[in-house]
Amino acid sequence: MIELTQEFGFDAAHFLGSGAPENTRLHGHSFYVEVTLRGEPDERTGFLRDLGEVKVVLDRLREELDHRLLNEIDGLGTPTLEHLARYIFRRAKSSLPEVTRVKIRRPSYGQSCVYED
Repeated sequence: MIELTQEFGFDAAHFLGSGAPENTRLHGHSFYVEVTLRGEPDERTGFLRDLGEVKVVLDRLREELDHRLLNEIDGLGTPTLEHLARYIFRRAKSSLPEVTRVKIRRPSYGQSCVYED
């Protein structure tokens, strides 16, 4: 069994409806996302998935999220780390069925969240 992981980053703003006062105000973060694919490589090509194809899918996702107000993204819900991880997982998996895990990190806060299939 092989696992491939590709990372991408984005910067975005959001606000939360409750919690600490700093969360209720509009603010932004730098996010780093690791998308992991798992499976057996194709015997003919040796690839689990061509990394160029993975990059195309993740670049589209990055474009959807980068420099956006996350509260305005359809289907995301409240823009928590948990919802972001699940949203990215579902969007990536729709194009890359081998996706099994998404990890999203906010290093400046020392926080991360993992969503797995």
